[in-house]
Amino acid sequence: MSFGNYVKTGLLMAAIVALFGAVGAALGGAQGMLVALAFGVATNFAAYWFSDKMVLRMYNARPVDASSAPQFHGMVRELAAKAGLPMPRVYLIDEAQPNAFATGRNPEHAAVAATTGLLRVLTARELAGVMAHELAHVKHRDILTSTITASVAGAISTLANFGMFFGGRDDENRNPVFALLILIVAPIAAMLIQFAISRSREFEADRGGAEISGDPKALADALAKIDRHARGLSLEAAEAHPATAQMMIINPLSGGGVRSLFSTHPATEERIRRLLGMA
Repeated sequence: MSFGNYVKTGLLMAAIVALFGAVGAALGGAQGMLVALAFGVATNFAAYWFSDKMVLRMYNARPVDASSAPQFHGMVRELAAKAGLPMPRVYLIDEAQPNAFATGRNPEHAAVAATTGLLRVLTARELAGVMAHELAHVKHRDILTSTITASVAGAISTLANFGMFFGGRDDENRNPVFALLILIVAPIAAMLIQFAISRSREFEADRGGAEISGDPKALADALAKIDRHARGLSLEAAEAHPATAQMMIINPLSGGGVRSLFSTHPATEERIRRLLGMA
């Protein structure tokens, strides 16, 4: 990953933490800000250690090995070796929608998961491109960044909702109109920052995945096929836990309602264009 993208992601994460402090200040002044930041640290700590188990449980992912899924497991092993990564844990999700994600706090504790629909829809070349994309996320340590931003963004929304319903601490130096504005705007801003981080990381993972697999066109073909099939198939776990949508290779959420105004992923057409440019 380029130095510029590290800086960009760092600035975006700093902004989302600053929003956390702003919500705390709106609820309880300086003391509220400190409490909110402490809550944010605790949230990040939990996300760091337990996010992979939580996400895999949400999706009812089942572990597979060389005996239960020899071709898929062997493919991941070969790609991990090409990428210079430790062998991740491998999971399958019994869902018709084709999709995949990676999780874990670092390359030594990583896991990759794919839906059974993905294995049915894609050719072996295309599947290798997708899993190489997920391993690129592992190599770039995107999985930790995305987990932390999702956790903090969710905590900001929780705090803001608490403030809207129960109000903050009375403080004669606090402007109630400004505080109310913070409570309304902060969750939306946090969501937009979270999605911006996710979109920038997807382009990098596409590039890295194409380099690991050595076949940019296969990943481009896979993205086109996944996007086409995913439009007509819902992924219930993603709908129930929309904060996890950014982890997927293609946005798994249905396009109705307010969610259609926000995008966790860059346009598939642009991703394909860049990959074909590499080819």
